[in-house]
Amino acid sequence: MQTFEYRGYDAAGRPKRGLIEALSVKEAREKLAAEGTLAERLTAAGRRLRFAAVQRATVYRELSALLGAGVPLVRAFENLVQSPETGNLRPLLAGVRDRVREGASLAEAFRDASGSVTLFETAVIQAAERSAAVEITLDRLASFLEEQERVRARIEGALLYPLIVFTVGICVAVLMLGLLVPRAKELLDAGNVPLPAITRFMIGMGSALLWFGPAVAAAAVGGAFVLRGRLRRDADLAVRWDRRLFALPVWGRGYTILAELRFTRTLDLLLRGGVSLIEGLALAGRATGCPWVARLAEQEADAVRHGSPLSDAVRRIPPLAVSLPGWIQVGEASGGLERLLESAGRRTQDQWERYVARCLALLGPALILVVAGFVLLVALSVLLPVISLTQTVGR
Repeated sequence: MQTFEYRGYDAAGRPKRGLIEALSVKEAREKLAAEGTLAERLTAAGRRLRFAAVQRATVYRELSALLGAGVPLVRAFENLVQSPETGNLRPLLAGVRDRVREGASLAEAFRDASGSVTLFETAVIQAAERSAAVEITLDRLASFLEEQERVRARIEGALLYPLIVFTVGICVAVLMLGLLVPRAKELLDAGNVPLPAITRFMIGMGSALLWFGPAVAAAAVGGAFVLRGRLRRDADLAVRWDRRLFALPVWGRGYTILAELRFTRTLDLLLRGGVSLIEGLALAGRATGCPWVARLAEQEADAVRHGSPLSDAVRRIPPLAVSLPGWIQVGEASGGLERLLESAGRRTQDQWERYVARCLALLGPALILVVAGFVLLVALSVLLPVISLTQTVGR
C-alpha cells in the first residue's frame, strides 16, 4: 500500500486536495472517482521536500511521546499524518510511514524523505534503533535542534538593527551621490566657483559608483557563486579556505568558538544515543560545518581506532585544542565523558553568547559612525562651495 497526494475537484466543482492510500496510481484514481473527486494531479507522497529544523524537532518530539506511550511506530506516523497541526508536512510524513511499513529503518526513511535531514541526525537515529532507545534519543535530538534554532534566532534578531542602519546608509549614499552632489556641481559651475578638493572627490566617487558600481556588484556576486561552486567540487581548496577563516582576526575567534560548540554538542548527543566513539568523532567533525575540522576529525577517528585517547586526538585538531581536550581528559579518567561534554558544551555556549553580544554591541555604533561620517563628507562637499559662492557674490 502506497500513499498518494492528490489535487482535484469534488462533485460541486470546489478545489480539493489530500492524501489517499492505494496500490497504484490507477487504483488511487478509481478510489477518488468513487468518492466523487476528479483528480487533476496525483503524485506519490514522500518527495524530497524541505524539512526545516523547527519542524523536524516538533516531529521528533511528538514521535518520541507517541512511542513512549506504547504506540507502534507505523501507528504513530498515522497519528501524525492525520493530525491537523502537521499541515504541509503530511505528504512527507506519509512517505516516511510508507517506507517504514515497507521495512526500511526509521533513519533511512527520514533520510530519503528530505535532504534537510543531516548526517548526524541519521546516525543518531540509527544508533537509537540499534540500542532500542528510540523514544529517549528522539526527545534529546529534538532538544538539540531547538537549542540550535534558539541560538540562530537570537543572532538574527540581534543583527536586525545593524542591518537597518546599513540599509539606511546605502539609501542615503545613493540619494546624496546621485542627486544632491550633481545638483550642487551644476550650481557651482554656473557661478564659476572653483570646486574644493572634497567636492571633487565626492563627485568622482559618485560618478565611479554610477558607472562601475553595478558592474563591480555583479562581478562580486558572480565571483562568490564561482568560488562557492569550486569549494563544493574541490575538497582540498575548501580545507585551505576554511583554514584561512580560522586565522582571521575577529571572525576567526567566533568561528573557533562556534566549531567547538557544534562539535561538543554533537559528540555528546551521539555518545548518549549509542554511537561508537570512533564513528561519533568523525560525525561530530562533519557537524561543525568546517571542512578543515571535518578532515582532521576523520584522521583522528582512525587514530582513536588504533588506541589513541580521545583527548589526544582532539588536541591534534587546532580549532578544538584550546580547552576542550582538558574536559575530555577528565571525562575519560572519571568514566563520565558524556557528563563532561555536556558541561563543556554549556561553557562554550556561554562563550559564544558573550562573543556575539560583544560583536553586535560594537557593530551597531560602528555602522552609525560610518553612515554619519559619510553624511558629513557629503554635507561638507556641498556647503563649502556654497559658502564660497556666497562670498563671491557678496564681493
